[in-house]
Amino acid sequence: MRQLRRAKDAMDRDWADPDLDLDAVAAHAGYSRYHFLRAFKAAYGETPGRYLAHRRIERAEEMLRTANLTVTEICHLVGFSSLGTFSARFKTRTGLTPSAYRSRHVGRGAALIPGCYAMLWAGGFRPGPGAPERNSEEAP
Repeated sequence: MRQLRRAKDAMDRDWADPDLDLDAVAAHAGYSRYHFLRAFKAAYGETPGRYLAHRRIERAEEMLRTANLTVTEICHLVGFSSLGTFSARFKTRTGLTPSAYRSRHVGRGAALIPGCYAMLWAGGFRPGPGAPERNSEEAP
């Protein structure tokens, strides 16, 4: 059970990493992917993929309510690589499309956080593949 908790903690911590897949999570637990899938479902009542998707959708709901970002930006920030998959899973989980969810929930609380701050907080400003890395003291 300790190995399963370690893998679940990795999903809770690294939910936005698009490279976090079944093989990576199973490696955290030290199981083969198939044994891990069966053990995780037996322990937590859902597959690791479904659990991770739920965590990502929860974060997306929060960002839709609080951040001034596009649905596409939120989709990528929470770890989905496909807007279609994100929208379909979001609607299945909440009953609303991401845009409809935002329309229903925005304006009932504090002002939206500017998108640049939300992306900085979420780690959205990462250098692309092949881009040179710079330190914080270096001028752009």
